[in-house]
Amino acid sequence: MIVGFFPATAMPDPDWWRALWPDPAKVLREMGAEPGMIAVDLCCGDGLFTLPMAHIAKRVYAIDIDPVVLDRARARLAAAGAANCAFVVADAMAVNGVVPEPVDYVFLANTFHGVLDRLGLASAVAEKLKPNGQFAIVNWHRRPREETVVLDQPRGPKTELRIEADEVTAIATPAGLVLNRTVELPPYHYGVVLQRRRE
Repeated sequence: MIVGFFPATAMPDPDWWRALWPDPAKVLREMGAEPGMIAVDLCCGDGLFTLPMAHIAKRVYAIDIDPVVLDRARARLAAAGAANCAFVVADAMAVNGVVPEPVDYVFLANTFHGVLDRLGLASAVAEKLKPNGQFAIVNWHRRPREETVVLDQPRGPKTELRIEADEVTAIATPAGLVLNRTVELPPYHYGVVLQRRRE
């Protein structure tokens, strides 16, 4: 089921994306990705985080609604010889239906601010997680957009769309997710690692 793009979540220009995230593998490690995991890169875009995730995890599902950027992700991983990733064109809200097995880890970067039904997405992810599985969300701090400058230009979503870590946790709690930890990701981001409660 394809519903549509989340507002203010388009794939950014590759140059400033790499400038902002020069070491995506480090971000993933700080956000709890571990060897042997079955992982999902949700709204994966062009695969900047998908490739290092494939190097860490046992198996990866890369999901994006945009087939063009998903093709770029596929090409990125193929060029690096990463063969443990399945690519799925789908809306993020359909994650529970398009991933065929329970997973240990779901990663979502720079997208949660634009999700219209945030609790619905958190619930869909929680249903797909194994007990104690993790939902790792990277978001922009609530700073004025004119202060979040990358390559000499303001970047990121509009100031009014930004939410902080405590708000993310509060949104996700009714879905059966509890806070594992928060992580600072300088210069402008934070990470929230949520964990599915053991039933």
